[in-house]
Order: sequence, then C-alpha cells, then structure tokens
Amino acid sequence: MAIFNPYRIDSIPISTKIRQMKALVWPLVTYGCESWTLRKNEETRLEAFEMKGLTKILHVSWTAKKTNEWVLNKAGVKRELLDTVKVRKLAYILWSHHEETRELPGERNNARNMARCTQARKTTYGLNRQHQVVDRTLCGRVNQNDTG
Repeated sequence: MAIFNPYRIDSIPISTKIRQMKALVWPLVTYGCESWTLRKNEETRLEAFEMKGLTKILHVSWTAKKTNEWVLNKAGVKRELLDTVKVRKLAYILWSHHEETRELPGERNNARNMARCTQARKTTYGLNRQHQVVDRTLCGRVNQNDTG
C-alpha cells in the first residue's frame, strides 16, 4: 500500500501545496521555537528545510543543479521560515518580560511614580503653598508656570 503524497498530484496548484506546507508542516517544525538558541547552524538547517520542501513541491531533482533563487522565483515566494521563527522568539521575549514585570517595554512604571509622589507629599505636608506646587509639579499634575 502506497503512502499518500499530495506533492505528487499534478492537479493541485503549486500555490495550494505551498499553503498546505505552511499550514501543516511548519507548525510541527517550529514547535517550541521560542526557547531555541538560534546559531548559524540552526539557521542554515531551517533554510535548507524550507528549500527542500519547495523543491519537493516543484518536482526539482537535485541533479538538475537549480539554485535556491531559481526555486524561490519558480514558486513565487520568499524565504519565510527563519523570519517566522525569529518573530515568534521576539514575541515570546516581550511576553515573558511583560509577565515578569507586569509592564510592556517602554511603558511607564506607575507604581514607582505613585510611591515617589506620595513620599513627596508626605515630606512637604504642612509647608507653604509654593512648596506644594513644586511637589505637585514633580508628580506631573501641575504646570511649572502655575504659581498657585
């Protein structure tokens, strides 16, 4: 009994085969890629895997001596697998940073700001109005040109 190979059926368009590869094969290959350490060797292997899938879809034999650029042009696609892995790694790093600190990168730490303002209010309690305006200016609530 022969194993079903959709890449050998000529009635299926190449674009559909490529979409199938991206939808069915790539998730298996990239499972857990967020925790990978990508060295040059792994990057080369991912690119080679992508090219091998495309050459199988296009029925290009290795004896045909076709370049990778020729295969990419014939398929009408760009290299995407390595970029996909890098984007997923970056998204995971940003998410894990958010989970640890409960803030997004570049987001202002409001708890620290509120503690600083509260401490400033406590130290200026009972002082005259001018000092209170300066204190509120530190918290960002009153314009510096406001004299009270």
